[in-house]
Amino acid sequence: MTTDTTMRDYYDVLGVARTATADDIKKAYRKKAMENHPDRNPGDAEAEARFKEAAEAYEVLSNPDKRARYDRFGRAGLGGPGAGPGGPGFTDISDIFSAFSDIFGGNGGGGFEDVFGRTRGRRRGQGRPGSDLRVRLSLTLEEIAEGVERQLKVRKFTTCDHCKGIGAEGGPEGYETCSTCNGSGEFRQVSNSFFGQFVNVQPCPTCEGEGRVITDKCSVCEGEGRIKGEETISVEIPAGVGQGHYLQIRGAGNAGQRGGPTGSLRVEIEEAPHEHFTRDGLDIFHDLYLSFPDAALGTEVEVPTLKGRAKLQIDPGIQGGRVLRMRGRGVPELGGGSRRGDQMVRVHVWTPTDLTADQQVLLEQLRGDEAFRPRPEDQTRGGKSFFSRVKDVFS
Repeated sequence: MTTDTTMRDYYDVLGVARTATADDIKKAYRKKAMENHPDRNPGDAEAEARFKEAAEAYEVLSNPDKRARYDRFGRAGLGGPGAGPGGPGFTDISDIFSAFSDIFGGNGGGGFEDVFGRTRGRRRGQGRPGSDLRVRLSLTLEEIAEGVERQLKVRKFTTCDHCKGIGAEGGPEGYETCSTCNGSGEFRQVSNSFFGQFVNVQPCPTCEGEGRVITDKCSVCEGEGRIKGEETISVEIPAGVGQGHYLQIRGAGNAGQRGGPTGSLRVEIEEAPHEHFTRDGLDIFHDLYLSFPDAALGTEVEVPTLKGRAKLQIDPGIQGGRVLRMRGRGVPELGGGSRRGDQMVRVHVWTPTDLTADQQVLLEQLRGDEAFRPRPEDQTRGGKSFFSRVKDVFS
């Protein structure tokens, strides 16, 4: 029976508590990887799936930044397919070895050589992997609040259409087995010392680790299997992202050489400055300027929101510094949660600076009126200033 584990909690995958230390996580991952390694479980698809799942969990939990986002938002706080910004994902088993050389030693999983008698690098007969790319994507607050799909034009290495990425005319027949390493892709040097025999394993200098050499290069890409080009990539941005979040799109980076795996594309989110709002977490802030008569007598104003404009009733006698809260008008929680921020309207009473003589006379008549004498002590309730209070309003 096959068990679907795609949505299992990463801590459960490794069998550790959420308070586990970095060393606990590393030990747990090594144990899981050893138990489910494909060479120990030949032909066992479930074991290979568990092996990849453990590697995915370790990639997140071993990274303090990714772990913090995962603890707060779950997989929605990460990137990559099915995960959200910053999440993991592996194309094949060889990706896992290259990603975790700190656990297994060497380049691409050399520590497994002690257990299984050989190293796991890139696959024999496969070219070099393509490099990762990074682009910045500027979004408005309106786009962040609703989520958006963007089409990005990315200049990159793309697969050569003439040779289908093989790099040789006529396909695989344009290659022959490397005579230096006999197709192993490795060059071994054995040396003796007082402490015993040492074996140094390096990629073959002739075929650069591929185990094959090209005999008939493609006339278009000259044996690279890729050419410089441009690709339009569709990117779906979830609602609630923010400055510093990113999405990792596997297989959207530079094409590999001679059939090597394609790199990833990292889309980094930037918030564009807004004409009306500033953002603090899920809340947005807007500064509203009122004339003295409107503040004293009360009025109805229109304020911008992320979904157009809304009417707001201003009570008579409102003081400068008052903050009005428009609930649910802010940014939604990342990951599709039910929580949404508020729009905070900060009230400022505008004092005129260029008065006519008649206006000055009118104000002089009001200067001594008792109603116009500031009384901040009347606005203090329960030891908290009236000016710092937030009032909920509905629109």
